[in-house]
Amino acid sequence: MQDLAAMAGLPVAIGIVAGIALIPGFMSAFLAASLLLDRRPVRRRLVGYPSLSILIAAYNEEASIAETLQSLALQGYPGQFEVIVIDDGSKDDTAGIVAATPYLWLRLLRQPRNMGKAAALNRGLAEARHHLIVSLDADSYLYRDALRNLVERYMCDPPNTLAVAGTMLVRNSRNNWVTKVQEWDYFHGIAAIKRVQSLFQGTLVAQGAFSIYDRKMLKEIGGWVDCVGEDIVLTWAILNRGWRIGHAEDACCFTKAPDTLRQFIRQRQRWARGMMEAFRRFPGILFKPRMSTLFVWWNLLFPWLDLAYTVFFIPGIVLAAFGVYWIAGPLTLALLPMALLMNFLMFRVSSRMFAALGLRVRRNVSGFLVYAFFYSLILQPACVVGYFSELLGLRKTWGTK
Repeated sequence: MQDLAAMAGLPVAIGIVAGIALIPGFMSAFLAASLLLDRRPVRRRLVGYPSLSILIAAYNEEASIAETLQSLALQGYPGQFEVIVIDDGSKDDTAGIVAATPYLWLRLLRQPRNMGKAAALNRGLAEARHHLIVSLDADSYLYRDALRNLVERYMCDPPNTLAVAGTMLVRNSRNNWVTKVQEWDYFHGIAAIKRVQSLFQGTLVAQGAFSIYDRKMLKEIGGWVDCVGEDIVLTWAILNRGWRIGHAEDACCFTKAPDTLRQFIRQRQRWARGMMEAFRRFPGILFKPRMSTLFVWWNLLFPWLDLAYTVFFIPGIVLAAFGVYWIAGPLTLALLPMALLMNFLMFRVSSRMFAALGLRVRRNVSGFLVYAFFYSLILQPACVVGYFSELLGLRKTWGTK
C-alpha cells in the first residue's frame, strides 16, 4: 500500500484497498458468520390454504409456456388458484397455445401491443380475483410443492410480511458454458445471499420470476412500475412502507437463464440499472431504522466495489503476474481463506436444501471452475456498464428476447 500511496496519494490508495480487499473481506466474514448462525423458522402445515391468483406475463414464449402451465397443473396445491396469462403482444403463437390449453383455472388476456412486462402484470392484477398474488415467468418450471412451500412460508412469517420470494434455479444448465456457470451462481450465490438477507428481515429482491404478494398492498403502492428493474423497484417500495419481505428457500422454480454471453451481459446490466432505479426512487430507505437497512447500504457499495474490481483489481492481477505488487499483493491474498470458508458454507447450505427436497447437486466441474476463477471478470465489468448507463440516461432495452 505504501507504493500505491506514493503514486496515487493516501486517500486514493485507501479507497482502492478498501474496494478490492477490506470491504470484500468484511462481506465474506459477515456472510460466513450469518450462514453459521442461520436457523430457519419452523414452517407448519396449514389447516386451510388460501386461494391464489397467479400472473404470467408472456412475450414470444411459445417454446416454453405449455410446460410452465403443466408445472402448475402438477403442483397439487391444496387450495384453489387461477392462472392469468397476459400475452404482451407476442409475435409468435404464445396466445394460441394458451387458448388451446384446456385447464379450467386458466384465463388469457391479450394486450393490444407490446406494452412491457409491468403493464402486463398490472393488467393481470386488475383482473385478479383472489387476495394473494403470485408472479411467475412464462419460461419457468415449478418444482414439486413449490406453491405450497411458498404459501406456507408467507402464512407462517411475521404478520407484517406482505411478500415472499421463492428460490430460482437454472433449468437449462446443460446448454453451454454460459448456462453452466449461471447454475453455480443461482445455486451457490444468489440463493445463499437471499437466505442471509431473510435472516435479518431484509430480502431485497422479491423477483418477479416467482414471488407471492398481498393484493391489497400491491394496489396501494401502485403495482409494478414501468422500468428495467420493475421487481427490484417494487420490492423497495414495499420495504419503504415498513413491510417485511421473506424468502422461501425450499419453494424452487427452475428458469431458463440466458444462453449466450451477450444476453447474460445485458441481463446483468439490466439488474444493475434496476438497483440504481430503486435507489433513485427511494433514497430514504437508507435511513430506515430496520435490520434490512444494513443490506441497503451494502448494495450502495456495489457500484464502487464493481468499479474498483474492474479498474484496479484486474490490472493489479496483471501487474502482479510481472512481479509488480502496487495493487494486488499480500493483503489481497489474505482474503482467500475467508472466501474459501464462505463458499464452502454457501455450498453446504444449498446442498442440504437440495437433499431435503430430493434434488441432486449435478456434477458440473467445468462450470464451477469458470465460476470460481473467471466469472467476476465478466460479471462486474458488465455491472459497471449498467451503473453508468443508468447514470447517463442511456436507452433501456430488455436484451434477452
